[in-house]
Amino acid sequence: MSEAMLEFRQVDVYYGVIQALKQVSLQVNPGETVALIGANGAGKSTLLMSIFGQPRVRNGQILFCGEDISHKSTHYVASGGIAQAPEGRRIFPDMTVEENLLMGTIPIGDKYASEDMQRMFELFPRLKERRNQRAMTMSGGEQQMLAIARALMSRPKLLLLDEPSLGLAPIVVKQIFATLRELAKTGMTIFLVEQNANHALKLSDRAYVMVNGQIRMTGTGQELLVNEEVRNAYLGGH
Repeated sequence: MSEAMLEFRQVDVYYGVIQALKQVSLQVNPGETVALIGANGAGKSTLLMSIFGQPRVRNGQILFCGEDISHKSTHYVASGGIAQAPEGRRIFPDMTVEENLLMGTIPIGDKYASEDMQRMFELFPRLKERRNQRAMTMSGGEQQMLAIARALMSRPKLLLLDEPSLGLAPIVVKQIFATLRELAKTGMTIFLVEQNANHALKLSDRAYVMVNGQIRMTGTGQELLVNEEVRNAYLGGH
């Protein structure tokens, strides 16, 4: 039995004839925050989507709590305890904040819906103010908060975040990452894909650097933050 909550073992993924992931191995342990950083088009989002079988792994294995989920259905994976706040947020624009949050309970049923909704309103006070508002009328930052809260409504063991800072103003990015820090303190296991390497590495216990579909480097968030190669490539040399 693997001790890792999530583990990639020598995973290859293709889009048609184009190989998107090459021999990728990584792991996320219970209670850890792990980041995957890299340039746009490096394969980071593909890696996250492959957990749900879109696209499917061609070679290698993806394990979740020791179980091989490489060929399980998307629904099976979601109901097994993995939730994702996807890139571009993908909230339901015509639904209210409350209705969007309820959609997050689909994998587990609505038994805890009201208490969990209160918890989300404590975590994201802005959502409480907007609870009856249609999602499309909110700012990008509020929509990102909603996407994360909706994912948390399924009480996941593992929270996947795909580019949570994308397209947001710096002050909003700070707020989002402050909330993620609070979540991490509660023991939530977080796997974060993020182009904003500075924020991602400061938040993370460990991180991986992806280049052209391959893992090129790994270390603690702190180690990579001061690594010259990483600084020059992803932190503007600061």
